[in-house]
Amino acid sequence: MSDFTLGVNIDHVATLREARGTTYPDPVGAAVLAELGGADQITIHLREDRRHIQERDLRILRQTVQTRLNLEMAATKEMAKIAYEFKPDMVSLVPEKREELTTEGGLDVAFNKDAIKEQVRFLKDGDIFVSLFIDPDIDQIRAAHKVGADSVELHTGAYCDARSGAVRAKELERLVDGAKTCYKIGLAVFAGHGLNLHNIEPVASILEFTEFNIGHSIVSQAVFVGMTEAVASMKRAIAEARTKTKQV
Repeated sequence: MSDFTLGVNIDHVATLREARGTTYPDPVGAAVLAELGGADQITIHLREDRRHIQERDLRILRQTVQTRLNLEMAATKEMAKIAYEFKPDMVSLVPEKREELTTEGGLDVAFNKDAIKEQVRFLKDGDIFVSLFIDPDIDQIRAAHKVGADSVELHTGAYCDARSGAVRAKELERLVDGAKTCYKIGLAVFAGHGLNLHNIEPVASILEFTEFNIGHSIVSQAVFVGMTEAVASMKRAIAEARTKTKQV
């Protein structure tokens, strides 16, 4: 039995559809193929501006996903009501700015503790597992624990975007420290953002991480090899990295 799960974010299949205002490619079909490739979870981000995933997608995916459905969303009352209506298996609260191309950083849980705590309580009352997308910062991890989150997903973007080996090593150390802190306080810890086949090994080798959410690189690879193989190759890469670490 695997000691990790792979969540596949299919937002960018919907991005391609919305670019031309067509009915294809359908992210629902992408989810089926991702699961065939070994995805343990399907992740979608319903943005406030609906730039890619639409409520129609959420509705159908809730009915068709065979593994688990993870809904990324802003920590707003409007989004919380949508989550409460559709009941995904998990909600990941993320920061959101309309002008950004993609999520640029983690939630500031320490600064917005009361508001986020209210959102977490509301969602958990609906029997929804709640994760917070945060930077690998010890204060943010402790704040996430205090507001009652079930898990955190550490933002791996700074590591993935590092321009030098020294910066990359520093950011990897932050991820290691963050993951170990989560483990010590009993908070499930996941990783995501910017991960691809070229940079996944060091992050996958951090055994405290039990889930990886990856989207853009898998969808990009799927253009060349198909969704099922793109997911399968990522899952193999993560498994190989973890096996190698355990053997050391």
